[in-house]
Amino acid sequence: MSELNAEPAATTNAGTTIPAEAPAQPQAPSGTLRNLFSWLAAGYASMFIVSLGAGTVLNPLLVEHVVGSAHKVSALGVVSGVSAVFATLANLVAGAWSDRAGRRNPFILGGGLLAAVFLAVLGSAGSLFLITLLWSLSQLFLGAYQAALTAIVPDRIPKHRLGAASAIIGAGLPFGGLVGVLAASAMSKAPVIGYLVFAVVIALTAVLFAWRIKEVRRLGNESRPGVRQQAASFASSLRDHDFRWAFIARALLVMGYFSVFGYQLYILQDHVTMPRGLSPTTGVGILTAIGMAATGAAAMLGGTLSDRLGRRKVFMTVAGVVLGLVMIVPIASPTWPAMMAFALLNGLAFGCFMAVDTAVVITVLPSESDAARDLATLNVANAGPQIVAPFVAALLITHLGGYDALFSAAGVLAITGAAAASRIRKIS
Repeated sequence: MSELNAEPAATTNAGTTIPAEAPAQPQAPSGTLRNLFSWLAAGYASMFIVSLGAGTVLNPLLVEHVVGSAHKVSALGVVSGVSAVFATLANLVAGAWSDRAGRRNPFILGGGLLAAVFLAVLGSAGSLFLITLLWSLSQLFLGAYQAALTAIVPDRIPKHRLGAASAIIGAGLPFGGLVGVLAASAMSKAPVIGYLVFAVVIALTAVLFAWRIKEVRRLGNESRPGVRQQAASFASSLRDHDFRWAFIARALLVMGYFSVFGYQLYILQDHVTMPRGLSPTTGVGILTAIGMAATGAAAMLGGTLSDRLGRRKVFMTVAGVVLGLVMIVPIASPTWPAMMAFALLNGLAFGCFMAVDTAVVITVLPSESDAARDLATLNVANAGPQIVAPFVAALLITHLGGYDALFSAAGVLAITGAAAASRIRKIS
């Protein structure tokens, strides 16, 4: 691991200045820390409510309505892939910019409000071009929102509480995903209203977060490189051995998981034998409830256990192997009961991974003074695979073996991600 840069002076919640030689993570009062945890949970949950609710249910329905059933798989791949490019760029630029400014709240507030603007009109889009443009712009500003929100963790959370912070962040996915998908399923007959509701959720959360969480401005950033230079040099952090393998592990696990998750509706429409009277849209809501409940339980338990045991790597590697193996279930039995079992096991494995992933990557950060930039690089491991995954998934489904090929490829990616996690040296 490279030598850490000196941490610049910062301001406490009380408005006093911390000298440059103070610890990078302040020991916040327990009440302040609980408040911060609560709003971090709300911030992440709202982001996943929008991203997964709209992305998993409303977007596939809107795309199918506009282009028809024959072209829906490839069209959804275009929408998801192009929007992921926007999200990736936003993570890089906003992370570096917020480091330069020494502030996080303006990016959270601005990102949330601007994302809401484009979400509010997305439901009225009448062409694939407009769907792609509006969803991509909403993802651009959600990416800025996420970059600043993530950077608050190393800014404000003591190192001995990183496991708890990681668990809270990890729980945002199952809770937000569950609420978002169930809400989207309930509003599937009126997508215009659905997109408006999601716009209100992200805008309101951004406003409340910026109001309730006092900015802790990091001073002394004027001499640091500008946004362009930081964004251009972000990949230099990947020279660090542990950070590089953490990046690879996250990228592969995320790609394996979301390549299937993003096509849930179409999987139920075209691959699974559904019970009579159960629509695929309702089925997505049920599977999401099962999977997200399992993910949440595994995330909270895994984060707590990893803190107590002082071990992180075993959770990541076991999760990756299990995540890969359960992809066999829908191949062997494309039935509704098998899909429910798949959702449960898949959720448990992904929750276990999410429980410790954030704690691991913060532990192996190459430079604490460039935390947002380096975490934005890690966020590329979230957004980057989602650039490639929709195109690869569409190719596999339409030309290279159908949904069985998709599940097989996802399984290989997850197991390879587990192998990558095992290469990290700094954690046990």
